Amino acid sequence: MGEATVRLPVKGASRDAVLAAMSASRAQDAKWRDARTWSLVYHAGDELTRLLTDAYTMFFSENGLNPMAFPSLKRFESEVVSMTAGLLGGDDQVVGNMTSGGSESLLMAVKTARDLARVERPDVDEPEMVLPDSAHPALLKAAHYFGVKPVRVPVRADFRADVEAMARAITPDTILLVGSAPSYPHGVIDPIADIGLLAAERGLSFHVDSCLGGFLLPFARRLGHAIPDFDLRVPGVTSISADVHKYGFAAKGASVILYRNSRIRRHQYFTFADWSGGLYASPTMTGTRPGGAIAAAWAVLNYLGEEGYLRLTETTMRTTEALMKGINAIDGLRVLGDPDMSVFAFASDSLDVYVVADLMDARGWHLDRQQMPSSLHLMVTPAHAGIVEAFLGDLRAVVQEVRSAPEGSLGGGMAAIYGGIAKMPDRTFVHDFLAGVLDEWTRV
Repeated sequence: MGEATVRLPVKGASRDAVLAAMSASRAQDAKWRDARTWSLVYHAGDELTRLLTDAYTMFFSENGLNPMAFPSLKRFESEVVSMTAGLLGGDDQVVGNMTSGGSESLLMAVKTARDLARVERPDVDEPEMVLPDSAHPALLKAAHYFGVKPVRVPVRADFRADVEAMARAITPDTILLVGSAPSYPHGVIDPIADIGLLAAERGLSFHVDSCLGGFLLPFARRLGHAIPDFDLRVPGVTSISADVHKYGFAAKGASVILYRNSRIRRHQYFTFADWSGGLYASPTMTGTRPGGAIAAAWAVLNYLGEEGYLRLTETTMRTTEALMKGINAIDGLRVLGDPDMSVFAFASDSLDVYVVADLMDARGWHLDRQQMPSSLHLMVTPAHAGIVEAFLGDLRAVVQEVRSAPEGSLGGGMAAIYGGIAKMPDRTFVHDFLAGVLDEWTRV
């Protein structure tokens, strides 16, 4: 039982008591409804949240595992996949499935590439995939789970994938290349067209991780933003992922994984024909698939439509530009790279940005810390449109406080943890530290 001390109560509590206890527990949670957070929640207004709640609870008990039992969910999933494919340059041959989120979509992409290679390249005993350092860690999780060696390549000075370095990293055992549209740390799109050409020339699978940008970039392009080619229109792209619960504004967890054709997707499936419980077939990682997430994704796509997404994207991009302009105007701060959409990081050559983050936390803002280089991360949503000046005002005040404080007087809190970890040459210690953090998170 470990260190857990909470046990199942002998007698159940009342409905009101249970809900009151849960409400009280939220007191210290991030205040995402007030647009004080810059990650994790993609909020587009209370009206949309109510729709999602209604749609989700309407299918709260349904299970997407068996489409014969729930043809409504089969229809919803098929139409979500079809609409997503249409946004991302898919033709009539493109197929896909919904998953529980970006991590599962990336797991499926790597697993599918591995199993495809097992059939088409049986000479490969130890498969490898080449990906830029900025690629999402879920891809490394997939590599760990599925026995694919990750070959990580440093990014260029502009934080985009170095295609020439990726080409040099390819070996006879390489089965998969990966690019991001955009990468999470700096919001920049990798040279997808160039990586696609490389993949096509070498006969490799190529996955585009557009979990973050898949439901914003197409509309940003229509609004006149200079968005490079990144999706299934690019020759060489064999799969792409896009999270409906990010800038599609659906309820958690809803993502889509798309493949160039059904021949590729066939290697995603798991089937078993010799079980006493009957025939078993599962398209993705999970068995039970919550019907609410599928239904809510279908609901939001139909509720917003192109006009709604264009409106939300315009607000998001305008807000992002105002924030980046304001941050760049603060002496000592600079936005990293040239972000393509509404996600970016800022750093400093003269200030400890981790101390800045601690002081912003104290003012009620939740900023994510990043490393290599040390920076702070913002993910902008329409909800942030109304707090730009408040945020920039607090940021200016905090920067001045850090600049004026005696050296070393503000070095506690998360700043000390992040600052120390960033300087540790023994990364094994860091891995052990993170495992300890996970242990602590699951303690009562």
